[in-house]
Amino acid sequence: MSLTTAFIAELIRAANETDKLSPYEISRLLDRSIDTIRDMRRQTGIAGSHRSRDVVIDLQVASARARGLSAAEIRDVLLDAADIIRTLKIVLDGKELRRRSTRLMPLYAQRQ
Repeated sequence: MSLTTAFIAELIRAANETDKLSPYEISRLLDRSIDTIRDMRRQTGIAGSHRSRDVVIDLQVASARARGLSAAEIRDVLLDAADIIRTLKIVLDGKELRRRSTRLMPLYAQRQ
């Protein structure tokens, strides 16, 4: 299991156990999510938006308000973070697969 997959699982597990999380733990998970999303966006070439509808901004607000969030809001924001990271992982895996296949194509063509 990759670190990214393990983190996605951690977010989902936390979303299912919101009553066991302290505000500090919630904020920490959200901050890690923000860092992960930004890093993965850089790797994919997907630019973040500086507009109010960027999910990273929503996660930052939720992190700052962790103490005041309801259990349902905590669950939703953690699942949103997990979903975005999962989607970015799929994009990165696809990019890696295309990169490998284009690197192998000349070798395949030589065998023909």
